Amino acid sequence: MSNPFVLLETSEGDILIELFADKAPVTVENFLRYVDESHYDDTIFHRVIKNFMVQGGGMTLNMKPKPTREPIANEAANGLANKAGTVAMARAAGMDSATAQFFINVVDNASLDHKDATDAGYGYAVFGEVAEGMDVALKISKKRTRHFQGHDDVPVDPVALISAQRFEI
Repeated sequence: MSNPFVLLETSEGDILIELFADKAPVTVENFLRYVDESHYDDTIFHRVIKNFMVQGGGMTLNMKPKPTREPIANEAANGLANKAGTVAMARAAGMDSATAQFFINVVDNASLDHKDATDAGYGYAVFGEVAEGMDVALKISKKRTRHFQGHDDVPVDPVALISAQRFEI
């Protein structure tokens, strides 16, 4: 069975993501459920750090958090590394705290990889990779940012995630 794909239509261009259901089945199922429910439509990339990553999937265009389902199990121990171009789940301090937010690594981020079974060392679950549109992710990562409504690294000029939908190859 081939891997599923998701097309992210952003205000900066399209990003096509290949999902690794064999390596991160819980995470991919969770992500696709949010895609199918149109959760990501009309959200923004609200956290953008040059030479690190771009994060989205949780805030509306006016920086209001979107409601989410319960957190999922962290699959960071799946053997996938947070390398440039990979897609991983964002989470809070707790190991199993990821819900809907995700990020695209724009550089290799070994510090985010699974190291041990503690909250601090468990890492961030990689579940996909940019198949096309890495230039768009890099463009987003270079946006000028500011502190806004209690959040750091928010683009001065918002980067909209217009829609996320399954894509057939």
